[in-house]
Amino acid sequence: MSNPSIPVPPLPPGRVFHVEGKTPFRVAHVLSRIVFTTLFDLKVYGAETFPPSGGVLVVSNHQSHLDPVILGVAIPRSLSYFAKSELFEMHPLFTRLIESLGAFPVRQTGSAAGAIKETIDRLQSGGALNIYPEGSRCTDGEIHPFEKGAALIIRKAKVPVVPVAIHGSFESFPPGTMLPKPHPIRVMFGPPMTHLHELKGEEITKVMQERVTGLYAWLRGQDPIYRERAEWAVQRRLVERAEKRRRKMKH
Repeated sequence: MSNPSIPVPPLPPGRVFHVEGKTPFRVAHVLSRIVFTTLFDLKVYGAETFPPSGGVLVVSNHQSHLDPVILGVAIPRSLSYFAKSELFEMHPLFTRLIESLGAFPVRQTGSAAGAIKETIDRLQSGGALNIYPEGSRCTDGEIHPFEKGAALIIRKAKVPVVPVAIHGSFESFPPGTMLPKPHPIRVMFGPPMTHLHELKGEEITKVMQERVTGLYAWLRGQDPIYRERAEWAVQRRLVERAEKRRRKMKH
């Protein structure tokens, strides 16, 4: 196994392979993909490396309530994920959509041990399941420190782990808004990590954060707005350094 602490370079854009699953899932998947491509210019990178069968854990950043649906659309097989029970109390059409894409409710006040056990059972039964190691949605569009619970699941389940980054869903559906607005959304899949469970808990958490953060940075680099900000920041630093040199020369 290569050193997992070194982020893997992002994969080039690829086409999603054939969607697996029962007819209701395939129909919901195709329709949702059409909607998201039309409204949000959804682009998915690297999904062709996603394991077509067997247990697999998807770990990603969490930007908005759209994320579970985005991943359900981006991944070409049935994906289960925990969703806050409040999401099932929103619009009935939205509830049906997330249920058809594999969501099942969990109350944040419930037992964490029970949720972890159900996650491990689903993974060891050959299912694909998504979790958000940050624990909750971000409030600023940034990636926040990963919590330890995901590492525990990985060590016990012993299944491949796929890092994923989502960019644009925060801008489309930030906290405090009632409805999402059209905004480009990008999803990047990293290669599966098949031996991550062999590491210690803190090492697993570190590797996951590095991989997801690296993918997210790549996606941001493709966004002209963030690219312009980054270029401006570099120019500002160069000017500041030049000013410091001038001041030193005067003294």
